[in-house]
Amino acid sequence: MKDKETLRIVYMGTPDFAVESLRALVEGGYNVVGVITMPDKPAGRGYKLQTSPVKEYALSQDLPFLQPEKLKDPEFLKQLKDWKADLQIVVAFRMLPEVVWNMPVLGTFNLHASLLPQYRGAAPINWAIINGEKETGITTFFLTHEIDTGQIISQERIPIEDTDNAEIIHDKLMYLGAKLVVKTVDDILNDNIHPIEQAKIVSGESELKPAPKIFKETCQIDWTKTTQEIYDFIRGLSPYPAAWTELKSQQGEIIQFKIFEAEKEILRHRLPPKTLISIDKKILKVATSDGFIHLKNIQQAGKKRMKVEDFLRGNSRLLFQ
Repeated sequence: MKDKETLRIVYMGTPDFAVESLRALVEGGYNVVGVITMPDKPAGRGYKLQTSPVKEYALSQDLPFLQPEKLKDPEFLKQLKDWKADLQIVVAFRMLPEVVWNMPVLGTFNLHASLLPQYRGAAPINWAIINGEKETGITTFFLTHEIDTGQIISQERIPIEDTDNAEIIHDKLMYLGAKLVVKTVDDILNDNIHPIEQAKIVSGESELKPAPKIFKETCQIDWTKTTQEIYDFIRGLSPYPAAWTELKSQQGEIIQFKIFEAEKEILRHRLPPKTLISIDKKILKVATSDGFIHLKNIQQAGKKRMKVEDFLRGNSRLLFQ
């Protein structure tokens, strides 16, 4: 009978979101025998090689790690097999081939930042907020061939407050997810899991909402939508990659900027959507179909992020439309 000191765990992850679960396992005394993360990549103006947050944590704990370019590479597969994992855990990594996820005797489970089967895909936190959901959560599930479709092991729920943005929900789910990963490992050790086929849940759902990868064009604001929809869109993309829109200067120059923070005002008016109103160089609001979005924190292309009051002081020449 295995316990947490003898259960051999291989952990796979890359960004900050994945570090917290790895930390919870290591500091909880679980036997993490190896870590797999993305290869170092050049970043920044100097194109210096940048290591992933998971690699940095692995180095700080003297954990063995691998950074394969290709997950079907024979040398990588040999090294992975040599770790003799009983269980593999995946948090914010890559799609795994069957030869990898099917290797351990106890299988491979993934932590996903949504209440599966809802919001399968690369950006579940963003899309849940963009779509105005009042609740989200975290799910552990066994990997299978189709992405995010495996048997659900466990879930935890949290509310989405009207003022929450993607960063706030990301951090809440990151810490909640770390606890759920540990709980899932304990339940597997104690043979206390009852995996549920997602197909059984899907049949009771009226609509499955996807969470596809977000690109720059995804982030452009449509000012003909309702105030609430635009407000949710802005906070669902804040602080990264950030919703964006355009202004036109007095000289006819198009100026693009991102919106990181806004407030909503639902109010009947007769102004065309996207009409921009500036008041006393302190307030900048944009007309929607049923109200206004008050801009609070923005970033003009090529410049620093700033409060809207600072933006207005430095751009009094602008004629908004």
